[in-house]
Amino acid sequence: MSGAGGEPDQSSVETSETREKLRKLLRLGELEDREVEVELSDDSGGPSVSIMTPQGVEEMGFNFKDMLSNMMPKQTRSRRMKIAEAREALIHEEALALVDSDKVRELAVLRVEQTGIVFIDEIDKVAVGSGGRQGPDVSREGVQRDLLPIVEGSTVQTKHGPVSTDHILFIAAGAFHLAKPSDLIPELQGRFPIRVELTTLGREDLIRILTEPTNSLVRQYSALLATEGIELVFPEDGIAAIADVAATVNERTADIGARRLHTVMERLLESLSFDAPDLNEQQVVVDESMVRKRLGDLLDDQDLSQFIL
Repeated sequence: MSGAGGEPDQSSVETSETREKLRKLLRLGELEDREVEVELSDDSGGPSVSIMTPQGVEEMGFNFKDMLSNMMPKQTRSRRMKIAEAREALIHEEALALVDSDKVRELAVLRVEQTGIVFIDEIDKVAVGSGGRQGPDVSREGVQRDLLPIVEGSTVQTKHGPVSTDHILFIAAGAFHLAKPSDLIPELQGRFPIRVELTTLGREDLIRILTEPTNSLVRQYSALLATEGIELVFPEDGIAAIADVAATVNERTADIGARRLHTVMERLLESLSFDAPDLNEQQVVVDESMVRKRLGDLLDDQDLSQFIL
């Protein structure tokens, strides 16, 4: 707006100066703690849509769901947050708007088809025993026959579109205590040409499991008790003693592998975890003597050792 003499209106000049001042303060980071109200997309997804279709026409159901979801209007909600948080939220929302979801879906399906790995655990549970194909054995054989076309290569309908399993690597594992690999139907056996027999985890293996993974049990318990102000220290002899106890119990009772470490650690630190809120800030060293003191008597009684699951 301009006045009678062609000069800009005073209010517009003040507004422009205010905006420039706020812009400068924003760039200098002096407004990060100010609260603002922003409109963001509602991630709750709105009403869910379920399409029940007969077996074999799952793709039609997925297409209907996609069509109906696209017809639903995008909802937004107002949120009040600090400028620093609002900036991150708006950047994230704009970044999502730039993503082509169709290309992402196509790339995901392509990667699954070319480099996908499917791990089938406890396949021994569906092996048919030597007693004949009666009762539950019939359903077990049915599960194997359902797995067969997927393993040998077929097109599976998913919510992201059809996926071919021709080049997907399938790995099956099982304990085979009560059954043998030869108890599987011959067609399924032929689809797993490479067989590997695993050996029992030893003490050195358990030590590596306790120390090498990023989220090992040692680090998990250290972080958990650190929230109560207690610093856990695990010297080498303490870790070796924990592994030795786990390996010994595995030898005496059922061998459950690395799962034994979880229950041994829980039994070792249960009293400390329970009393942690009442303890003052301190350092606890989990060395060999502490491990033997807490678990030694239990291991000496073979009848009680079985209860360390």
